[in-house]
Amino acid sequence: MALDDQKPSGFKFVGTSPDRPDGLDKVTGRARFGADAYAPGMLHGAVVRSPHAHARIVRIDTSKAEALEGVKAVVTRADFVDGLQGEFGFVLENVMAGEKALYDGHAVAAVAASSQLIARDAVKLVEVEYEVLPHVTDVDAAMAENAPVLNDSYADASVPAGHHPNVVRYHDSGHGDVDAGFAEADLVIEDSFKTEATHQGYIEPHACLASLGGDGKGELWCTTQGHWIAQKTCAALVGIDTSQLRVTASEIGGGFGGKTTVFIEPVALALSRKANRPVKIVMTRSEVFRATGPTSSTSMDIKIGMKKDGTITAAQGIFRLQGGAFPGAPMEFSAMCAFAPYSLTNVHQVGYDVISNRPKQAAYRAPGAPMASFAVESVIDELCSQLDLDPIDVRLKNASREGTKASYGPKFERIGLVETLEAAKAHPHYSAPLEPGQGRGISCGFWFNHGGETSVSLALSEDGTCQISVGTPDIGGSRASMALMAAEELGIPYENIRVTIADTATLGYNDVSHGSRVTYASGLATIKAAKDAVGKLCKRAAAKWGIPEDAVYWEDGCAKPSGANAGNFDPMPLAKITKSMGRSGGPISGHFEATPEGAGVSFGTHIVDAEVDPETGKTAVVRYTVIQDAGKAIHPSYVEGQFQGGAAQGIGWALNEEYIYGEDGRLQNSIFLDYRVPVASDLPMIDTVIVEVPNPGHPYGVRGVGETGIVPPLAAIANAVSAAAGVRLRHLPMSPPRILRALKDKG
Repeated sequence: MALDDQKPSGFKFVGTSPDRPDGLDKVTGRARFGADAYAPGMLHGAVVRSPHAHARIVRIDTSKAEALEGVKAVVTRADFVDGLQGEFGFVLENVMAGEKALYDGHAVAAVAASSQLIARDAVKLVEVEYEVLPHVTDVDAAMAENAPVLNDSYADASVPAGHHPNVVRYHDSGHGDVDAGFAEADLVIEDSFKTEATHQGYIEPHACLASLGGDGKGELWCTTQGHWIAQKTCAALVGIDTSQLRVTASEIGGGFGGKTTVFIEPVALALSRKANRPVKIVMTRSEVFRATGPTSSTSMDIKIGMKKDGTITAAQGIFRLQGGAFPGAPMEFSAMCAFAPYSLTNVHQVGYDVISNRPKQAAYRAPGAPMASFAVESVIDELCSQLDLDPIDVRLKNASREGTKASYGPKFERIGLVETLEAAKAHPHYSAPLEPGQGRGISCGFWFNHGGETSVSLALSEDGTCQISVGTPDIGGSRASMALMAAEELGIPYENIRVTIADTATLGYNDVSHGSRVTYASGLATIKAAKDAVGKLCKRAAAKWGIPEDAVYWEDGCAKPSGANAGNFDPMPLAKITKSMGRSGGPISGHFEATPEGAGVSFGTHIVDAEVDPETGKTAVVRYTVIQDAGKAIHPSYVEGQFQGGAAQGIGWALNEEYIYGEDGRLQNSIFLDYRVPVASDLPMIDTVIVEVPNPGHPYGVRGVGETGIVPPLAAIANAVSAAAGVRLRHLPMSPPRILRALKDKG
């Protein structure tokens, strides 16, 4: 159930759902993705990866590989900049191992050859001598006193004394007195939860084509969510000036946060420099799973107190996240998002960033938040059950509103959580009868959203059409959204606007397409750039009419005199002004750059029905409804798609998906055959309700929607499955063996 097809009040284009401008290219195969790039004289790269979870690299002998006919270059850690500190240092260590291999699949060398087959053969000829070391892959085990130490220098100053060196960052926030709050409660529930690491599961593997000459000038074509961060990082790792590396983002075959960093791009550049030829690298699916960022796995303790009337008196959470072999697990996001949907007088949250022998984690739609929501919303569900309270009424009673002090500090501005809960309670799904063996689950979720550095340029053509250059790769239909907003401002048809993703040499810096920022930040910049162009159009019209510039306004794609006193002139359409712009002052364009701060937080509420077969433990989600505040839906069909995509990925995360490591620390399910993502037959029809509570920080009220949609599913599904099974499930995914074990333990 989305907005109706009629244009919303006050808008002509915004709020409609036209065809996406890149749709034809993508369905006909004309669109160029990461692996579609070719260059004359191109070589093929392949990476040598560690077969051990933790091992000291004693010796690397590349002589046999270098002697193989067709091999043109071999690189190791020695071919990259030495001594990088901070985040660049961690990225380099992940891109190419130094003294130690820190996880199964960690890159230790790479080759470039005249064919893929020769490159793969050369990889087998690189001899690496390892000293195998003790390893640890579980977050709780990594914090234990006797856990092997990965690196004793990673911990920052935030970590309290007495913790194992594998604890590298610490977060502590909240307000009030939780002990006093728990004393006021009629019921206090304290419970522990675990979630396993999952992968973003994008269909397109990482791919790039790199060319770097001896003059220090390079070109890079890659599949990425942020080509400026790729430019900055790669330049630092290979030791060239940032401006000398031009990066072009290909079309992207899925990212979901997993393509916000670099893995193979610096390797291809280093190989290219050494071979003096372009080098292309395309990861295999196994490499994607073994060596690119999954989510963190977690271990969490939650304690919540509630009165008989449903008032939450206190809440406390401890969130332990392992983010692989390097600092960066989003434990602070887990902690800050956990209780954000609720107005709490007494709240305390603690987060631990723990390193382990796994690949470095990467973002996956609202990083850290889905796991925290699973734990918190499960306890709230249990409190409602034991106190015989309606789960939506309890959430409404405690819901964050405008002016609420968030659990992590600031006061909320205008937000739409209450509206999503009211829409959920009024939805037919919530009152529909359940079949025997089914259970229903409710969950709320929260995400911050983000602004970020943004730059947009807009140019008008002589025929009255428009071209827009943006710097945020299109990962969810943003070309259409930008075109709709520009059409709204300029007053020309949507079809007359072309949106292009600019490369790093043709536009100012742009932050990554992440954080639900693109429609908000790039959209705001597009609106401002269009207004800039409109101002120039009005100035040209004023000059032609011989009246002051401020006596002209813009409406419906035309310059018009602002009143009778300004003169009696016919409206001057955009196309008439641009047709003669070469003779009236030159090209007309608009530009805007900023780091907007008013992204506006986002909330959602999900309703799920599930059934469980007690004989086999098989679970099916039979009905699903997503209700979320979009602020303003620029393109409602795309908003619905984001809602449904988050729910579908949440279903996989909750029921099937997990990284499975053996006792040897090696990943056991590194292909889609063994790592099972949901297919169409696993999913119900996912209903959607778009709530619109305008964000005051955007001209049209936009809130990002891409990430909040994956926050409630884990908890909503877990609550539904727990109700259907008659036993609380505390460990995700809720695979059949775990469900059967829980039923057996229940007796």
